[in-house]
Amino acid sequence: MLLCLGGLYSALYLLATLLLIAYKSQAFSYPQDHLVLDLTLLLLTGALEAARWHCGTKGNLTETELPLAASLVLTVASSLLTVYFLLWQTLVLWADSVLSATLLALHGLEAVLQVVAIAAFVS
Repeated sequence: MLLCLGGLYSALYLLATLLLIAYKSQAFSYPQDHLVLDLTLLLLTGALEAARWHCGTKGNLTETELPLAASLVLTVASSLLTVYFLLWQTLVLWADSVLSATLLALHGLEAVLQVVAIAAFVS
């Protein structure tokens, strides 16, 4: 259930962040090279989230360790990109902070449950 919730929230996070970047580029002085970097990292985040959700769902349904371990690695990578959007993005609004902190909390819960599931499948 957490994988489904995380997947849904990730999609909403990506859409909201894209809309916030569009808003910030119109309302504030947003350097063009930073805009390209933020959009590229957002697309990379989307690709990682899709791969993470696919591996996590597959590993959970088949009860195998390898897809869950891959999903765990992708969760860590996606969390690092989320930290970028939380702390190091060119302009960080309050809405960015709330969205990113919520996604990090979901990633933390998913990572803990993935480790527990991997341990259960190994033994």
